[in-house]
Amino acid sequence: MTSRTPPLTLYNTLTRTKEPFVPIDAANVRLYACGPTVYDFAHIGNGRMAIVFDLLFRLLRQVYGAEHVTYVRNITDVDDKINARAARDFPGLDLNEAIRKVTGKTAGQYQSDVAALGCLEPTVQPRATDNIAGMQSLIGTLLQRGNAYEAGGEVLFAVGSMPDYGKLSGRNPEDNLAGARVAVDAHKKNPADFVLWKQSSADEPGWDSPWGRGRPGWHIECSAMSERYLGPLFDIHGGGLDLIFPHHENEIAQSRCAHGTAAMANVWMHNGFLQVEGEKMSKSVGNFFTIAQLLETTDFGGRQWPGEVLRLAMLMTQYRQPIDFTTNQLQFAESKLRHWHEAVFSQSPRPSIWWEVFSDRGWHLPPSQQLVDALADDLNTHLALSYLDKTGRPKTPLEAEQLASDLSFLGFDMISFWKSYSDTMATLSDEAEIRASIASRLGALASRDFATADRIRAELAEQGIALMDSKDPETGERVTTWAVKR
Repeated sequence: MTSRTPPLTLYNTLTRTKEPFVPIDAANVRLYACGPTVYDFAHIGNGRMAIVFDLLFRLLRQVYGAEHVTYVRNITDVDDKINARAARDFPGLDLNEAIRKVTGKTAGQYQSDVAALGCLEPTVQPRATDNIAGMQSLIGTLLQRGNAYEAGGEVLFAVGSMPDYGKLSGRNPEDNLAGARVAVDAHKKNPADFVLWKQSSADEPGWDSPWGRGRPGWHIECSAMSERYLGPLFDIHGGGLDLIFPHHENEIAQSRCAHGTAAMANVWMHNGFLQVEGEKMSKSVGNFFTIAQLLETTDFGGRQWPGEVLRLAMLMTQYRQPIDFTTNQLQFAESKLRHWHEAVFSQSPRPSIWWEVFSDRGWHLPPSQQLVDALADDLNTHLALSYLDKTGRPKTPLEAEQLASDLSFLGFDMISFWKSYSDTMATLSDEAEIRASIASRLGALASRDFATADRIRAELAEQGIALMDSKDPETGERVTTWAVKR
């Protein structure tokens, strides 16, 4: 643990309270977060989950020491659509090998996406296909204990065998009769009973098992992988709000009943929903965006967005609250980043010297205690970013390096910032002249001289400079940022 450990408090979905975090073993703090199903590219909602639990991972490493924290984020590559495509496209291969070929591109893209979002690599990233034996072992235990039964070509978990089933979601048993992704079939003893293993027909992919050739249900995957890498009881389990029921509820039921424990994880954390420009994200609405789209195309807002901008835009909203993902929000985030970026390098007469030094050793100062304390209050990013706003005008090189170190702790790589800064400056003859032009344009807009404002925008566009107008969400004032057209 660090020399001064702040009192860490986290909101626990299970108890519906914010409570002090006390690890089972401070020398081995264990965190599990549900990762993506790699049938397709990850969407920006998946990105929010990755960013939130990356921030928690960073905080835990700071408080308890990097070598004392284990973070597991799984990859779900067992899915009926994935399995079917693997069997269709690679009929002669072993099923696991065929699945790797199908998911290789999407899994690789996910790793690239979350790295661009500033996420550290988790300690372990297990694949479901590598844990089929563990899933079968858990299912066998549940059958032996009377918590599961075979019926209709499936092995099902008997919800009635767990008296406090539904505690995480707060659902009553009668709420589970239908809907909410609960399949109701005649062979079930209880409509809420869920699949642990389902048999495969001759033309469907599957794995051999004591209950016939088949494939696992969705929920058993995370129970098996978390047990393998973190044990039957661990500290924190995370994911999106949409996973509370049925996925996390059913994970708890499987794991507790199989291991005879009072809990699967002591703390359950969930990030809020994400909508786009005021509407629920949906392919049918046309506002469904992948992380890769925002990073690599102009599909959202007519331009590409750096990963640092996407990360800050996510962190500006408290993780448990819903977030409205808008171009205005991204522009405001970019404005903040540019200010911090310029503030860091403003304190060196020769920024290239900093680049030469820090490209080798990185920003070496520990994060400010005030920043750590803010995040220790249930990842209070609003308080953390407010602190950075107050310290974002360094007057000495040491203060500038502290700001850079704080930003690095939050996942903003100042080395990457410097590269971007250098690339931008190499294309410009005089940044001060651009800022003067922007100021003149804002003055023209204030006096309603739209012709002059349009002329200045056009002149800058000819120089390869794109202007983005937005409003400061706190003051309502017009904010204009600029970027070199790519």
